[in-house]
Amino acid sequence: MKIRTLAWSTFGSFFHNRLVLLLLILCIIVVLLMLTPLLGAKAVKTAQNAAQMQSVVLNMVSTIMEFVSGFGSIVAAWAAADSVATEMTSGTILAVMARPVKRWEFLVGKFSGAMMLMAVYVLMMFGLSWLLAWIGGERIQSTPWVLLVYPMVRYALWAAVAMALVTLLRPIVTMGILLLLFVGIETASSPSVGADHPALRRMLDVMHWVLPSTGLLSESRFLEITHASLKQTGWVEHLTSLSYGLDYALVCLLLAMWSFHYRSLKRD
Repeated sequence: MKIRTLAWSTFGSFFHNRLVLLLLILCIIVVLLMLTPLLGAKAVKTAQNAAQMQSVVLNMVSTIMEFVSGFGSIVAAWAAADSVATEMTSGTILAVMARPVKRWEFLVGKFSGAMMLMAVYVLMMFGLSWLLAWIGGERIQSTPWVLLVYPMVRYALWAAVAMALVTLLRPIVTMGILLLLFVGIETASSPSVGADHPALRRMLDVMHWVLPSTGLLSESRFLEITHASLKQTGWVEHLTSLSYGLDYALVCLLLAMWSFHYRSLKRD
């Protein structure tokens, strides 16, 4: 009951958070700008080039959704970190703990509230993918549950990492480290980077295994979307990827609980 109350309270507070609303507005503006080539591709579609334009349109949809999906990772991380930090800096956490609420219950409630926000985001993202495909005169061929479950697990991972960091550091420092992680993950996962330098490539390979391998949880690979090119993935691969993300999130959440247990609740 305490966790559920905290989760709903946290979820409601996000709709009054100006920074979260600003981030979402910026995302909408960028998506609208990215619609221009999609509409242009539809305008030049004819019966003769229909097959070629199908691939072009669906690749454009995939590119837009990769941006929206990646942007969601930033929103998830910030929402989780800010939900804890705001209570700490304002001093309201002392009133919350006086109910009484255990420290692990407080973190689980905040984490659950952040994931409720991301569930709304994922539903909006799912609808957007179908809308973009419809605007381009095509339709999504991917399995719907993949486009719902994969981003939720990835956002749980980033929210847990952010929560673990913010129990030790200030929110700005936490987001700075997370941005470095984003860059590090992209660099480590690129096979072309460091190809001519074996020592650097070995270091990047180590980073690839230590940093959260969010490429495993990217639904964009399932958006490369014609019946001929759609990747057929078995349940073992699905379960392996999702279990990896959930396990990483659980470890980070447990680390957050451990560090938060010893942290002073007084204002910074």
